[in-house]
Amino acid sequence: MSEDATTEGFSVTHSSNRAGRSRSGSSAPTTHRAPKRNEAVQKAAPRRWLAEVTEHSHALDLQAGVFDLKDAKSVARSLKRSAERSTRRKSTPYRSALSMLDFYMKRAGKDLPARRRKTLERAKVELRKLFGMGD
Repeated sequence: MSEDATTEGFSVTHSSNRAGRSRSGSSAPTTHRAPKRNEAVQKAAPRRWLAEVTEHSHALDLQAGVFDLKDAKSVARSLKRSAERSTRRKSTPYRSALSMLDFYMKRAGKDLPARRRKTLERAKVELRKLFGMGD
């Protein structure tokens, strides 16, 4: 058969890529290509899940200002009370309370003053004691 042949009134063109199929076998032509070196690659917008969780999470009903309490024992007692009363938590009360404390500390990041960080670290120790997990 030649490059262009006519079969019963239909024109048939043969190419190395049979019937317009890509090498992967799909019949639709591929439209995605890798960007060239000098082409700018558009980055996806940063995901803001952490901010979303902070604003809208209902995992624990925390006492207002719990992380601003001056005493580590008070912070730990409040977190324990909230975790034990919660019906929406997915883990043990201890893990939920500790996770909430860790979450707050990581969310604050470098903006958390050293004195406050030290108090919250002591609150972790107090939580372990209150739940019978500590030394």
